[in-house]
Amino acid sequence: MVETTPAVRLEDLTPLPYQQALAAHLQAHEPEVWRWAASAEAREEHAAAVRAALLRNSYRLDATAHPELHAHASLAAQRMGVTARITLYQAGDGAMNAAIHFIPGEAHIVLSGPLLERLQGPELQAVLGHELAHYLLWERDGGKYHVVDRVLNATAADPRADASHLQAAQRYALYTEAFADRGGCVACGALEPAVSALVKVQTGLSQVNAASYLRQADEICAEPGTQTRGTSHPEVFVRARALRLWTGREPDADDWLASALEGPLDLGTLDILGQQRVGAITRGTIAQLLQRPFLQSEPLLAHARRFFPDFKPPTAAMPPAEPVPAGLHDYLASVLVDFVAADPELDDVTLAAALGLADALGCAEPLEARVVKDMRFPKRSLTRVKRDAAALLDKALTQHQQQAAAA
Repeated sequence: MVETTPAVRLEDLTPLPYQQALAAHLQAHEPEVWRWAASAEAREEHAAAVRAALLRNSYRLDATAHPELHAHASLAAQRMGVTARITLYQAGDGAMNAAIHFIPGEAHIVLSGPLLERLQGPELQAVLGHELAHYLLWERDGGKYHVVDRVLNATAADPRADASHLQAAQRYALYTEAFADRGGCVACGALEPAVSALVKVQTGLSQVNAASYLRQADEICAEPGTQTRGTSHPEVFVRARALRLWTGREPDADDWLASALEGPLDLGTLDILGQQRVGAITRGTIAQLLQRPFLQSEPLLAHARRFFPDFKPPTAAMPPAEPVPAGLHDYLASVLVDFVAADPELDDVTLAAALGLADALGCAEPLEARVVKDMRFPKRSLTRVKRDAAALLDKALTQHQQQAAAA
């Protein structure tokens, strides 16, 4: 029997930050859809459909006929604190896999392919624990993570869905699998059986060396910017390395997983939470630009309110701007060049401020290109403004102070 080690504890199995943030967002911003997915009527319809499909399409593995399998399932459930009634099934021929069908108080796990033939005791516990982790996630906190799953699946199936909703559904699925992998470790009590089970399911092999594969996963992930190409499940090398970091209690385990599952922030792959983040960066960029009182002209404030109707300029100096992800450089350059053109009466002052801000944000090059191309601003004049930027801003400040004193 494999004993649970301190490195693989049930209390460490908590929803990942992305899952928590997405649940909070949907609950706050989609209340009607949330109420529908959480309703008793919707749950009952779902439960009836699940039971009928399982009985029609699979063979039920009763405890009397398969006592060893049920013993592994009971041990996995005990280690994970799952008290639901567990029913096991074998699907028809196919690749090795396992899936769970969730009903409150019931965990229906379907095995497919030669899973029972290829996996050894702790490996089987890891696979069963992976599926039970889905149940554990969907049951906790009043079932809110199951509601998220239902909302996202329904949205993804709707042809009217925005790309950001499709991205959110995909990323939530990836994070759910990563959470369930951690549950598999808890269920078998160690890292190695969970990894070897993942590799066996992927390859169909009967024998796997987990330590060797973990070295292989590290070799793959040594490349900077490693990101999964999976759409429903991360690749096994990502899952294996994520498990090694988590069981080793590496402080950057969640951050590395987020990088591998989401990649860099980019306008082309924004999900719901990414849109929120870009909105916050955009608001912060505009506030940085307009924090100087002499740039708070009516045309510039009016333009800011086209982005954010409730926008108010800062009343005090802000902390220095910090670099933004490269995927936003062109976008923020476009935002800034629009402000440069919004109030011609400010002459080159807005451009001088925008150039300094763009340099801090990391998007100076695309801003300068847009100023020349979109505004048809001569390169020689741009060079002059860059050279004299500090003097232009100091002069504008002095004039503003004199006007304020005169008033």
